[in-house]
Amino acid sequence: MVLDKAELKNSILRKLRRQYGKTMEEAHEYEIYYAVSRATLDYVVEKWYNTKKTYAKKHAKQIYYFSAEFLMGRYLGNNLINLQMNEVIKETLTELGIDINKVEDQEIDAGLGNGGLGRLAACFLDSMATLKLPGHGYGLRYKYGMFEQRIENGFQVEYPDNWTKYGDPWSIKRLDRVFEVKFGGKIEVHRDEVGKEYFKRVDTENVLAVAYDVPIIGYGNDTVNTLRLWEARSPEGFDLNLFNSQKYLMASEKAVEAEDISRVLYPNDTEKDGKMLRLKQQFFFTSASLQDIVRRYKSIYGNDFSKFHEKVAIQLNDTHPVVAIPELMRIFLDYEKLGWDEAWLICKKVFAYTNHTILSEALEKWDISLFQPLLPRIYQIVEEINRRFMDELNARYNGDWQKIQYMSIIGNGQIRMAWLAIVGSHKVNGVAALHTEILKHSELKDWYDLYPEKFLNKTNGITQRRWLLKANPELAEMITELIGDKWITDLYELKKLEQFIENDDVLNRLTEIKFNNKKKLAEYIKETTGIEVNPNSIFDVQVKRLHEYKRQLLNILHIMDLYNKLKENPLLDIEPRTFIFGAKAAAGYRRAKGIIKLINAVAEKVNNDTDINDKIKVVFLENYRVSLAEKIFPAADVSEQISTAGKEASGTGNMKFMLNGAITIGTLDGANVEIVEEAGSENEFIFGLKANEVEELQHSNSYNPFEEYNNVEGLKKVIDQLGDGTYDDDHTGIFRELQASLLYGAEGSRPDVYFLLKDFDSYRDTQIELGKAYRDRRNWAKKALKNIANAGKFSSDRTIMEYANEIWDVHPVEIENYID
Repeated sequence: MVLDKAELKNSILRKLRRQYGKTMEEAHEYEIYYAVSRATLDYVVEKWYNTKKTYAKKHAKQIYYFSAEFLMGRYLGNNLINLQMNEVIKETLTELGIDINKVEDQEIDAGLGNGGLGRLAACFLDSMATLKLPGHGYGLRYKYGMFEQRIENGFQVEYPDNWTKYGDPWSIKRLDRVFEVKFGGKIEVHRDEVGKEYFKRVDTENVLAVAYDVPIIGYGNDTVNTLRLWEARSPEGFDLNLFNSQKYLMASEKAVEAEDISRVLYPNDTEKDGKMLRLKQQFFFTSASLQDIVRRYKSIYGNDFSKFHEKVAIQLNDTHPVVAIPELMRIFLDYEKLGWDEAWLICKKVFAYTNHTILSEALEKWDISLFQPLLPRIYQIVEEINRRFMDELNARYNGDWQKIQYMSIIGNGQIRMAWLAIVGSHKVNGVAALHTEILKHSELKDWYDLYPEKFLNKTNGITQRRWLLKANPELAEMITELIGDKWITDLYELKKLEQFIENDDVLNRLTEIKFNNKKKLAEYIKETTGIEVNPNSIFDVQVKRLHEYKRQLLNILHIMDLYNKLKENPLLDIEPRTFIFGAKAAAGYRRAKGIIKLINAVAEKVNNDTDINDKIKVVFLENYRVSLAEKIFPAADVSEQISTAGKEASGTGNMKFMLNGAITIGTLDGANVEIVEEAGSENEFIFGLKANEVEELQHSNSYNPFEEYNNVEGLKKVIDQLGDGTYDDDHTGIFRELQASLLYGAEGSRPDVYFLLKDFDSYRDTQIELGKAYRDRRNWAKKALKNIANAGKFSSDRTIMEYANEIWDVHPVEIENYID
């Protein structure tokens, strides 16, 4: 479909009239957003149809990316960029008297994800479409996101994230794609006409999975892939007879129970009911997705499954979707009547598993007492997988029962989902070079010894189209003027910027662009928090999920120490600094929520103390999300990547900061290692223990945080202030609990699990060095440009091509036109 501005304008006006019965002058900005989105979608539908038709006609092997979350952010702006319609839409709306920025701001971030796992999945989908790879996403269509975070009296308070309350113009409901997912019940053994045994589930709780399709648009091409999300519905629906009998709650009980499955992203699972709901979510979306994939395959190849692994590749994004492995076995065994050996061989060739964590507690395990009653047939299949795997281990490690029991998929009353993923996949990848080496030689060493051919690294990446072209248009424009626009699809092109490293005009312009972005963020901070910050100060930023290993607490302890020094000497010669935080803590994670309260308590005291002459400010931006991140990354001077070495698998925020010219202060952890390799250690600020040193301290059990507490200048005062009332925790005792966790340990853990006190002095010294370096603005700009120029490796396009070539064996497909 050829884009015609007059027709586009008429389409927007028609949709306003049809949807809302309003003219442009009468319409609310959100209604205009909806109409613009639907009018844009009209230009996508033809490409979308052609893409699906081409894949089927060419019998293309297709990738299915299974993920519990897809952190998509806002659709409109990103889609307009990929369609290369941004200027046309802007001009059209300007003619209609509408500001496109105000229209885009009406869109609520899609509540389909929370952290790096979901944002990575979204970047991967963008790259697949841009690279013309036949790849799609499968997940859940949550009615509510994890939560909308509000800060009240310094505490995180969770409110429903009702992201669809005004509608969702980018999702297409597919009533022709509905599948039944079964829970519980009993297993009956049957025999077919030739006496072959098969199993049937009876007396089950049935839930319908209804598909919603979201277009994933490739940049500057004709590829439109699909993100298919499942919404849960009860097949029984609303019981009118019960309602008419005045049993109102019972009348909707079944519907509510079914809809709970897709109601909320990551429900609190500290209790049994929450765990049950999490497991239901995982099985629900994987079962529906597999039924859909098998349906699509059979529509072309019938009942011949010999080519299934040649046409289907499924990537498991961490352990959440790993229940898909036994579920595909169930479909093959019980519905398609394949033999075990044939079915298992296909499964192992189809599935690949991405490990996203080094933390052993994050390697998902399910209690058998919960898993077996909910998924009885799946449990039978897991038992059989494990029985056969035990035979393999016995043959390999005859008599080494300790190793065999450790590697058993079922053990200590639990099912170890990561173990199941490794056994049932043909490839297992880490997400940064350091992470993969730790997996191979430490955390998953026994598995690497058993299956060395399965393990490989795929360093994460981000899409430059959202995180530079969209988020930082002024910088993107400058780069295009200097080196052309090929970087939009080949980020290694940025290397050409190094020729300008001594060019004062370029360095000055880069500094000016950063300052403009800082002014915009300062205005947002003033508008949303009431805090005035100085855009000439260093914007020192830590935005990411709140977890103790990410060490937001180390950051705030340093700020407390700096504040103490300023109180002692208000004339202390330091570069003014604005410390900016953004993070959500899981609803049931008490200490993480306590750290948020501490950040806000410190901010309250520091920001209102006139004695320190505004030399430091502390800001916590509530409800961190993609659209807010797009404001923050372009404005950051300093990227805080300070996790305990060896604990962060990769990180992708570090890459977004780098791409936007922020300088990293961090440990040699995750992808930080590779950032230093690419940009040079002289252009980052590295501190602290290395991963091998952390491991040595853990194994030797020799670390005593009181040595640092008593001997590091200023540290004792800071730690004592957590318990002496200097900062108000509203009588909750949470600051004392944080103090105790550092000095004495908490909940059975050793003291200072993540070595904050051990790294404190090194962190502080490096912060002092950073502050001094910032004073030489020209040299700072050179460091920023060096980071931008060497960010090429960290494009998700590079990552996805590596997956395609080395794991999926999938190739680009040119889309043909099937519409006259």
